[in-house]
Amino acid sequence: MAMAPDTRKLLRTGALIFLTGAGSAALMLFAFGGVTRVGPHTNAGWLALMIAMGCLPTGTLTLLLGVLKLGHKAKE
Repeated sequence: MAMAPDTRKLLRTGALIFLTGAGSAALMLFAFGGVTRVGPHTNAGWLALMIAMGCLPTGTLTLLLGVLKLGHKAKE
């Protein structure tokens, strides 16, 4: 099945944004001092948290849009 260029771009961009957020969350938890009830321990941890909070929802929605577009194209 051939994929439209815009669908491929959506999937690639969504995956890149999502993986950036996931990597940022992992760095926050393991490399930047961890997290307690009140938040991360370091300034780098706070920055990683902000990046993760922006990238994870955006990447998820972009991936979902690409997958739904791919599924819609398969129906036609």
